[in-house]
Amino acid sequence: MINSFRAEFSRYRSIGDRALAQASDDALNRVPMTDGNSLGMLVRHISGNLKSRFTDFLTTDGEKAWRNRDGEFEERPYSRSDVDEMWTGGFDILEETLRTLTDNDMQAIVVIRGEEWTVHGALARAVAHLSYHVGQMVLLARIEADEDWEWISIAKNKSGDYNANPDSERGFK
Repeated sequence: MINSFRAEFSRYRSIGDRALAQASDDALNRVPMTDGNSLGMLVRHISGNLKSRFTDFLTTDGEKAWRNRDGEFEERPYSRSDVDEMWTGGFDILEETLRTLTDNDMQAIVVIRGEEWTVHGALARAVAHLSYHVGQMVLLARIEADEDWEWISIAKNKSGDYNANPDSERGFK
């Protein structure tokens, strides 16, 4: 079971990597609407969430006192290296924690904002949260890239091609 979670987190990291690689440096900071988020802001939020949730995962509340969630959404300029550092930093902590877990840990109890969750439930919650925001990242990067976009998933009107070669998603595993 833990291997399935490791694979899903890895898949969404790869999707995010591929979206960010197609975004210009300017696009990292573009906020498309009032109260919207830039790619940089989304990466900062994902990183903050992963660091908070997975630092001392089994022993402390997943919402750490040192986290400034509201600050993750403050508009400010992000360089490519800022984004890369935040993205990598969050995933490094997540992946280190996932390496320590086994299937025997799935029913253990962890706490998030004072609420008890099984490890399985907390991991499901975390992967759903990650997929939600990675989807936003893909959309923002796709809009910015316009016709220069290289499809990350099955391209429009290319389902037949994909079905003839379903191994093309292996890059996500």
